[in-house]
Amino acid sequence: MTQTTGDPQVAELAERYWRFICDEFPVNALLAGQATQEAALFRESEADYDRRHAKAGELLAEVSQLTSPSLRAQDRATLGLLRRELEAIRSFHETLSHYRPSLYPAGPDFMTVFLAQSISFADLQSAVRYVERFASVPAFIEDLKSNLRAGHRLGIRYPKVVLERAAAAVRAPLGGAVEDSPWYGPFRRSPNAGTEGVRRVGEVMRRIIERDLRPALAAYADFLRGELARGARDTISCTDAPQGMEFYELQVRYFTTTDMTPEAVHQIGLEEVARLTAETRKVAAAAGFPEVSRYQQFLATDPQFIVSSREVLLEKMESLAKRIDKHIPSFFGRIPRITYGVECMTEALSASMPPAYAQPSTGDRTAPGILWVSGLPARCPTYMHLPLALHEGWPGHLMHIALMQEGKDLPAFRRHGAVKYTACVEGWALYCEELGEEMGLYRTPHQHYGRLNMEIWRAARLVADTGIHSQGWSRERAVEYMAHHVTLDRGAIEAEVDRYAGMPGQALAYQIGNRAFRALRQRAEAALGDRFKLRDFHDTLLAAGPVTLPILEDLCEDWLARQAVVH
Repeated sequence: MTQTTGDPQVAELAERYWRFICDEFPVNALLAGQATQEAALFRESEADYDRRHAKAGELLAEVSQLTSPSLRAQDRATLGLLRRELEAIRSFHETLSHYRPSLYPAGPDFMTVFLAQSISFADLQSAVRYVERFASVPAFIEDLKSNLRAGHRLGIRYPKVVLERAAAAVRAPLGGAVEDSPWYGPFRRSPNAGTEGVRRVGEVMRRIIERDLRPALAAYADFLRGELARGARDTISCTDAPQGMEFYELQVRYFTTTDMTPEAVHQIGLEEVARLTAETRKVAAAAGFPEVSRYQQFLATDPQFIVSSREVLLEKMESLAKRIDKHIPSFFGRIPRITYGVECMTEALSASMPPAYAQPSTGDRTAPGILWVSGLPARCPTYMHLPLALHEGWPGHLMHIALMQEGKDLPAFRRHGAVKYTACVEGWALYCEELGEEMGLYRTPHQHYGRLNMEIWRAARLVADTGIHSQGWSRERAVEYMAHHVTLDRGAIEAEVDRYAGMPGQALAYQIGNRAFRALRQRAEAALGDRFKLRDFHDTLLAAGPVTLPILEDLCEDWLARQAVVH
């Protein structure tokens, strides 16, 4: 199992870094359940970025002084992660990343909705603080617009399609009654929502949503379609902008947590797509289709694979989650104490979102994790249900992140740092999709195909993302490539490609991480032979918390070395 941090200097520096993160990124503190008096949710001004760059340099110098080969594995991991995060703050600042923030799919609309859906009030004071913090969102949006204007002056131009997607996503949650808006949600679902004090605070929140928040977001959408759209590009590569290739290469390293080049990732993607296509042919034949293309057409057009309503989809996903639960103790010794549920997105939000996503429980355990599934059943055909449930729920994201939060022997910045380690978090969730095969959950050729389709989707991302940003692919070429290999409706594929344009490099993390987890398992099985126990191996990986893939390998090697001593 994992070892606690033993070096007091490492522990002290890690704690100071966590306080720095909580001060500079208040939303991180809030999601971690960290008590803070900060009224803002986001700090996005140019001065904020300059200050963080300078402070990160100071802390980085301290990290360098502590590096020692005699440190235990977990202390080495902590120092390695501190170095990585501090270097990222400086590198992103130096490549003008704050002047070209991601607008789609993770713009201010999604970030504020995600946060609101994560919150439940423990008492009246937490409701008051919630309102105070959301009252600061219009100022945050003005800072964001200021950064975008500065980037525009420097020649940074966004693709037209990304601006259109972003503006539409911002406007999606603005309609309807204020009481039905996602930002008012905590006042509907918190256990104390019916008390007189919370109801009074809720009236204040209604006024803020109607008078301040909605107008600020609407003006931001107009800004995207108006001022920022002047000179917008028909091309979709981030390299068609100042320092573009330097920025993309940084994104690739950051999201894969490796030193891989775009060219290397592209080649791995081609090889993975070829491997998975061969597996798909076998499944298609078992289903009675000698040609994969005919099988894909059948799956894409036969109405039996689309449930009749969002309510039926919700029930099916809830049932699957319980089926999976039965197998968890056989594969894992460490199981979270927090629970999770399944809910449907609104139809408006579903149009710009993937078929499902995970919303982790809050660090203070006042709200459960939520597996959000699309409100558009056509976006979530039945053959995708199992891998989606395994990926987003248990033993995927919601279980993984819950165990991170419970890892009290890890520094706070590691327990609450999942979002910074996409290859680890998404790689594990994709590994869990295939783990369902060992659990005996995939029972029909269609379900087996669904699992393979999900993996080939992630492998095709390696090709399409790098194709767009390093090899000059057009949007049309990327869409056609994805449509050829992945069984998704055309609208979902176009949204996928626009996501790669809007968030360069992020989509590379999934299959790169999955390959790493599979390789570590093969290495452990080979090293331990008959002594290999899958539950112990899984517990070791989950105890690592969110880490880079090289550090995960180091921790796994440390575990294997200790197994050799024990036996």
